[in-house]
Order: sequence, then structure tokens, then C-alpha cells
Amino acid sequence: MTNPSAKSILEYGLVSGNTGLVQLLGLCPLLAVSNNAVNALGLGLASLLALTLTNTVVASLRRLSRRDVRIPAFVTIIASVVTAIELSLRAWWPELYQVLGLFVPLIVTNCAIMGRAEAFASRHNPARAALDGFAFGLGFLWVLLLIGVVRELVGTGMVFAGSGTMLGMPWLELTVLGDYHGFLPAILPPGAFIVLALLIAWRNRRQNHVASAPVRAPTAIPAT
Repeated sequence: MTNPSAKSILEYGLVSGNTGLVQLLGLCPLLAVSNNAVNALGLGLASLLALTLTNTVVASLRRLSRRDVRIPAFVTIIASVVTAIELSLRAWWPELYQVLGLFVPLIVTNCAIMGRAEAFASRHNPARAALDGFAFGLGFLWVLLLIGVVRELVGTGMVFAGSGTMLGMPWLELTVLGDYHGFLPAILPPGAFIVLALLIAWRNRRQNHVASAPVRAPTAIPAT
């Protein structure tokens, strides 16, 4: 089996195989929680941690479980990791946990986590599996956070509002547009679909532009 390089793993998870923009997996929490940047950051970090830990554990135990029971084993591992993350949020960031609510345990059903466990972690060593989970989690995080920042900024003129209460980081809270009356549709459910659609359109346009760019022939070296 060919082992992919660290660069290709990172590139695929962050860009060309991005969960939110390319594979379109985990859209329920992506759209529901991204009404502001703090919620997006919290769920994005929880998903990143879940992907990284799950991939690492699955890769470490891949030789101990039979092929015919691998799916139940993956589900058990994912549920255990997500439960630990949920209890940690409840203990250390209760305000953030109250806001995220059901979407934290719903990480268990995220197709991206099961998909990476089956397609990559069960076939590679723990180091590469951890890097793959980190790359896909970070790819999901930056899309989720970007949607949250755009929606909150357009909707309220602020960014990371409530970060002092929920995260204990009041220095993150920033008023970008002073004397701004807000645009309510941006923080309502339709705003999530619109911002995600614009991001996908931007990504597809960029890909088409790169694909249609003429390939320059190498400059001939004059004979001496």
C-alpha cells in the first residue's frame, strides 16, 4: 500500500477534499451552528479533536479487530471519543455547551468521521491517520468559522460576540461596524445556505480558472 506524503494529506483535507466545500458532509451542524463565530469555533474545535482522536485510535487498533465487525468497532470508538469531548465541554465551558447543545453528540453521526476511519485510518499507521484526521478537522473548522464570521459580521456588525462569557476570552470580541443596525437574514437559517452557496461557487470558479489556465511550455535552451 502506497503511503501518502504529509503534504498530500494536508492538501487533501484542507482544500481538494474539504468536508464542507467539496464532499458536503456534516452540513447539519455546519449550517445550524454557524450563526456566529463563537459557536462555529467551538463546534469546529470539537469536530477537529474528534476526527484526530478517532483516526488515531482506529489506526492503533486496526490489527486487533476483524473486518466483519469493523463498523460497530468504529461506531463504539467514535461514540466514546465524542462523549469524552461532550463531558469536557460541560465541565469547563458550560455556557458554550448550553449553546451548542445537541450538536455536540451529533458529531457521532457525522459521515466525515466514519468515512475517514474506514477509508484512511483503518489502512495506515497512527501517525498518518492522526495527520489525516487533523487535516480534515481543520478543513471543516476553517469553513465553519468563515461562515460564522461572515454571518455574524453582516448580521450584527460584530465578530466573536460573547466570547468572554462562553470561552473566557473577552479580548476576542470585536465591534467591526460601529453604529450598524444589522441585517437579520444573515443570522437566520437562510443566511447559512446563502453564505455556503457563495463559498462553494467561489471554490468551483477558482478550480475552473486553474483548470483552464494555459500550460506554459518550458523555455528552450539555445544550443551552444
